[in-house]
Amino acid sequence: MMRQSSAADGAPLAGAVGKEGRFATLTFERDVAASPSVLWQAWTAPAARAVWAAPSPSVTVEFLEADTRIGGREVSLCKVEGAPEIRCEIGWLELRPEACSVNYEVLSSGDVKQSVALVTANVSGTQEGSRLVLTVQLSSLAEDMAPGYREGFGVGLDNLADTAERTLLLQRVIQAPRSIVWGAWMNAETLPQWWGPEGFSCQTKRIDLRAGGEWVFDMIGPDGTVFPNHHRYHEIRPEGRIGYALHWGENGPKHADAWASFEDEDGATKVTLGMVFSTSAECREAKGFGAVELGLQTLGKLEAFVTPR
Repeated sequence: MMRQSSAADGAPLAGAVGKEGRFATLTFERDVAASPSVLWQAWTAPAARAVWAAPSPSVTVEFLEADTRIGGREVSLCKVEGAPEIRCEIGWLELRPEACSVNYEVLSSGDVKQSVALVTANVSGTQEGSRLVLTVQLSSLAEDMAPGYREGFGVGLDNLADTAERTLLLQRVIQAPRSIVWGAWMNAETLPQWWGPEGFSCQTKRIDLRAGGEWVFDMIGPDGTVFPNHHRYHEIRPEGRIGYALHWGENGPKHADAWASFEDEDGATKVTLGMVFSTSAECREAKGFGAVELGLQTLGKLEAFVTPR
């Protein structure tokens, strides 16, 4: 499990105060009960970042942009009742999957820049567990932001560790161009034809594959058991990423935040399907009844659909 925060977490290793501002280098470490691939997705995937970004229930984080690739940026607003909004802009400078990321971060309140920082994240570990080491090189522009960064990153990384520990991750390289794979997924006629594990079929009630749309359907098991499902889509980035919420039946309780991403890989397509369950218990239960194996069967059916023999 993750190491609990201590007073030393985020302590400045070096600092200086001058006319041009305040400078500090902050370091944070977390041990996480998840593999490096899962931790990496929790750290970089916009759907997962939206789950752990808010440091407390009193804080709302609204994402305006989210483009996790080198040269891409993420823009969000941090809102607390009765306080000015804080705008956070992140730009991704380096992304080495499951190993290292580097990004800049600019915090602003109104038209005033509060701070700029260079954030370096290093990931290491095994299938049983991972370590995240984060270095923040901070320049405070309006006031000394180091205490806020220590508190914010400390709580945020605790949230990140918790998120990673209730994330289920599936990946498969499909031997077809990304446009073909995307087309099979984002087509109301074809999606129900392959979705679900082997032996399962879909009975659609409503389907509208767009941001703000939904898919209400029943999964029918090999023995005739009916499993009601409701997907609510909140992000569609053509041929890149889908973000959606999973509900137990039509308008039922949400049990996971999910995303699917699509990447070119030597003429093939790497598909990543991630799910952050509402609780760790739900994640353990899903893994216990074979969700990983059943999910990989679903991606296998997708490959069979787009690469007919």
